[in-house]
This record gives sequence, C-alpha cells and structure tokens, in this order.
Amino acid sequence: MQLFWFRTDLRLQDNTALAAAMAAGPTVALYLISPGQWQAHDDAPSKVDFWLRNLAILSDDLAALGVPLLIREADTWAQAPAVLDQLCQELNISAVQVNDEYGVHESRRDQAVAATLRSRGVAFHGHLDQLFFAPGSVLTKSGGYFQVYSQFRKACYARLHHSLPALIATPRAQAPLAIARDPLPQQVAGFATPAASLRELWPAGEAQALAQLTRFSDESIDDYKRDRDLPAVPGTSQLSPYLAAGVLSPRQCLHAALQANQGEFESGSEGVVTWINELLWREFYKHTLVGYPRVSMGRAFRRETDALAWRQAPKELAAWQSGQTGLPLVDAAMRQLLATGWMHNRLRMVVAMFLTKNLLIDWREGERFFMRHLIDGDLAANNGGWQWSASTGTDSVPYFRIFNPLSQSAKFDPDGRFIRRWVPELAGLNKKDVHNPAAMGGLFGIADYPRPIVDLARSRERALAAFKNLPSRPLEPSHE
Repeated sequence: MQLFWFRTDLRLQDNTALAAAMAAGPTVALYLISPGQWQAHDDAPSKVDFWLRNLAILSDDLAALGVPLLIREADTWAQAPAVLDQLCQELNISAVQVNDEYGVHESRRDQAVAATLRSRGVAFHGHLDQLFFAPGSVLTKSGGYFQVYSQFRKACYARLHHSLPALIATPRAQAPLAIARDPLPQQVAGFATPAASLRELWPAGEAQALAQLTRFSDESIDDYKRDRDLPAVPGTSQLSPYLAAGVLSPRQCLHAALQANQGEFESGSEGVVTWINELLWREFYKHTLVGYPRVSMGRAFRRETDALAWRQAPKELAAWQSGQTGLPLVDAAMRQLLATGWMHNRLRMVVAMFLTKNLLIDWREGERFFMRHLIDGDLAANNGGWQWSASTGTDSVPYFRIFNPLSQSAKFDPDGRFIRRWVPELAGLNKKDVHNPAAMGGLFGIADYPRPIVDLARSRERALAAFKNLPSRPLEPSHE
C-alpha cells in the first residue's frame, strides 16, 4: 500500500508524486491539519480557508479515482513523524510519496519523517514537482547558486532549449479500497472564516484554476507586458493563489504559455515572454531558499544590511497596515489586500518601498503582515519580493532607487480609477488631485482622509543616509 501525502500540491493533474504512488500500487492520500505550524508561519486565515475549500473538492475528485483522503492532525510539524508512523503501521504502508518542498522547516520536517519511517522499513520518496529544475541542478560555473536573476534565467533558458519539463499524466482510477475517506473541517481553530465577498473572488478547485489559466492564455497573455503594471486593469493572471496552494502547477502554466506562443519562450509575443520570466523569478526565489537558507529564517540575504538602523515607529506602521498613510496609492493597495487577500504586483513593490525606505521600518514587519493577509502567501516569493524592495536581498533593487508613490500613481493609475475604488473618500476629486490631495493646500478639506504621515523628499534622504552609513557595501553579497 502506498501513501501519498498532500501538502502544497492540491490537484490530480500533473502531480508527480501522486502519479508515482498510484503507479506503484493501491494508494491512500493524507492531509495534515497543522494549526500551530500555520500560525508560526503567519499563514493567513484566507489562505487556510482556501486550502480547506480546495480539499473539499479534491476529496470528491480523489474518490472518483478510488483514492480515499484521510485527515490527521499534527499541531506542529514536530509531531508529523509520529502521526505518519502510526498511520503507516495501521494501514501497512510500504512507501510514502511526497512532492518536495524547500523551506528550512519543510526540509527538516521531511528529513525527520523519512528517518522515522525508514527505521520501520517504510520507504520515503520525494519528487520534483513545484519547480522546473531541482535546486542544485542550475548552478554557476564555479558550482554555486546564482545570485543574479538574469544569469539564472539564461541558464534556465539553456535547459529549456534542451528539454522542456513534461506534464505528468493524471492517474487512472484504481480499484476501490475498503477504507473510508475522512470528513473535512469547515474551519480550523485560530483561523477565522473570511468574508463571503473574499471567498467569491477565489473559487476553489482544479477546474476553476485551469479555466482561469485558459482564459488568461487565450485572452490576456499577449497584452501582459503592457497591462501588468496597471492596477485598474485586469492585466495579470491572478493565478498566484492556485500556484501557492498547488492547485495549479508551474509546468501547466509554462505549457499554456508556450501553446499561446507557438512553442517559443524567448521570442514571439512579448507578453508571453514576460510572463514566463515571472515564472522563472518564482523559480529563482525557491532555489535561493535552498542555496541560502538564512533567507527563510528571518535573515537578510545581504549580510551587511543587518546593520541598518531600522526605525521603531508603531503608529506609522499601523497607518501603513490600515491604509491610512495619506498617500492615496499606498492606501488603496493596502485596502485591496485587506479586502481581497491579494495585491497587484506593481503595488506590492510600491508599498514595500514606502515602508522600508520612506518609513525606514524593517522589511520583516512588512513580510509578516503580508503573509498574515495574503491568500497567495508563499515564503519564497514573499520574502524575495520584500528583500528585493528593501535592497537587502539577492539581485535586489539598488538602495538609491526608491519608488515615489505619487509619480507611480500618476503613471500607472493616471485616471485614478484604482484609487477611487479603494479610497472612496477621494472619489470626488479630479484625476490630478486624487493622486496627491495634500497638494490642494488650503482647499484640502477631506475630513475622512489623513494628511501624509511622512514627507517623501526628506524621508528619501533619510533612507539614502541610512544605507550609505552601513559599515560596508560590497557589490556582491558574501557566500554562505
């Protein structure tokens, strides 16, 4: 008997370890409810709810294949070895099949589970699934992990020219087992059920994810490069929640993009090429987790930035968190996050730079707040994005490049449509004043909207001075 352990791979199609398990023999599936671990990882209630909703559909889909989905609880991953050991003994499991995960805690969990099971004679098999290439297989000429994205992308292009990652066939149904599937919880203690309006934005299930991928690749992907920076335009794929939960695989995304571009990933449609590059950024940050594990332990990639004199400014942090900074684009973005569990990617950079540069507040505060609210929260992508914006990460933005939220607003939301949607206090302003109501001077009389909490020019100079005063600023970060 095979046991397939679901984690961030909540799908039947293109699922490497599930296919391997069912090819090896009769299979049962497992999912662990781990509220203590999820809280330690700052997983958002909307994200946990999304997992549960997807699991409910997945359980039905598995039943159609003759595979029962079992639910067990391991409050933290420290309990996972004992829980899996007991289940394997009860069901006489000969092998456990999993798709590899890459954070430090995930790796340690799997090592502990594997050691426990192998001591009992139960095999533990990990499979490459959520990446195109295994970490450690795309390296520099000197044998190290890449620290510059463009060089990593070039190496990935060479690999893709040689061999495209193949899609894994969906397993055929097996003979029914005399094992009943378990009921699924509707809610997990410590994680409130989000508002119906948020849940409706993100319908669960593999069929929904694939339909969204098809719509994007058929209708929008060619315009992706042009439209992706415009928050008032539906120009992004909005597939990130499905990718984060593994309801959709990056291989499925790659193949859909290639089909839309006659098999090309370096030429042809600029929109397709740009979107594939975003998939490779996602890959890059997961490789970084493995090559430089300190980034998944609350540490800066660039060691010299550990000496930055971050400010303790709880009132300013609270204003940023609640969308009350007095900077309309920043506030609109933060309110979008609070209401939908998602934020437009251009705006993630804008609000991150505002927090880390204009307010000079530690990027870890922003990283944690995002994880606690994002339905698509992913350790590698979220950490990578925050450290990029804060100029503390691998191949990050230069410290002197600081997005101005006023100019970003005028450029990417020129008519103020996005701002008016999320900051209704400003809905009556014209398309010039809506970006910077404070500039109206004596005419400024919007009682419900705050004045800016910081002077952008002075705060920019403060950030530049903080980075210039670091003990040393090598062009390349030190090796592990």
